Amino acid sequence: MKQITDTILMVRPVGFRMNEETAVNNYFQKNLQDPDLNTWAAKEFDDFVTKLRKVGVNVIVVDDILEDNTPDSIFPNNWVSFHEDGQIALYPMFAANRRKERRLEYFSVLEEAGFKITDIVDYTIAEEDDVFLEGTGSLILDREHQKAYCAISPRADEDLLIEFCEDFEFTPVIFNAYQSVGSKRLPIYHTNVMMCVAEEFVVICLDTIDDKKERKNVVKHLKMDGKEIISISEEQMHEFAGNMLQVQGAEGKKYLVMSARAHRSLSEDQTARIEKHCEILSSEIQRIETCGGGSARCMMAEVFLPKA
Repeated sequence: MKQITDTILMVRPVGFRMNEETAVNNYFQKNLQDPDLNTWAAKEFDDFVTKLRKVGVNVIVVDDILEDNTPDSIFPNNWVSFHEDGQIALYPMFAANRRKERRLEYFSVLEEAGFKITDIVDYTIAEEDDVFLEGTGSLILDREHQKAYCAISPRADEDLLIEFCEDFEFTPVIFNAYQSVGSKRLPIYHTNVMMCVAEEFVVICLDTIDDKKERKNVVKHLKMDGKEIISISEEQMHEFAGNMLQVQGAEGKKYLVMSARAHRSLSEDQTARIEKHCEILSSEIQRIETCGGGSARCMMAEVFLPKA
């Protein structure tokens, strides 16, 4: 299986704001009182899409619907994942107002673009039991080595993770990751803010894994698969330096995509180590990050579906 793709699905925002329902356990969110917030978010989104397309990434953009009142629709990777065998997974979402983001008509857009869908594996019934697993926010998939890294949190249930791994033939690598909020150590809401797995390397905030045995186990799996480990600090994680995604552009060229804020937080050494493997592509998405509590990786749902 391949680890990176040249096609991503992105959802253009129409009613973007800080989501009060997700703010209860997403400690990255802040409320910006700006009447033009959605206009700014849409501009950041469009500029980001333009940069991706300029290097040859196939970006399929779909529009959100204002009436749905879905402030986080700009982050589609939490409710869906697309797989090489033609399967799609639909995930149970913690916030009730995020469940309306699951719009199956987007799949018709992908089919019209020439992709083949063979089956939909639907985990959303778990919401009835208040059990959640928020897509590739919760799951960091090493598709090549068929491992699913997951930090357990209110948005990532261990039993459901194991069910996903059985269905899609991944080995679960389970741990707990924490961030400092005031004087407390609280669970990080999504694994993808502290960890990014690329083809030959991983960017990870090991400092968030407080349990030494769990940390050692994660490192063991990464080293076993030949990944160069590029460590970031918790401070850099708060600048979204863990929220990155490697994609493929024109002529097979690879890029590590991140926000400008994440890019600015990297040291010269970290930048050099990444650039040994691929070019960095960054875009200014400050308002999206501040209000949404998610960054560049969250905005991209990777399409691995086969061509029809």
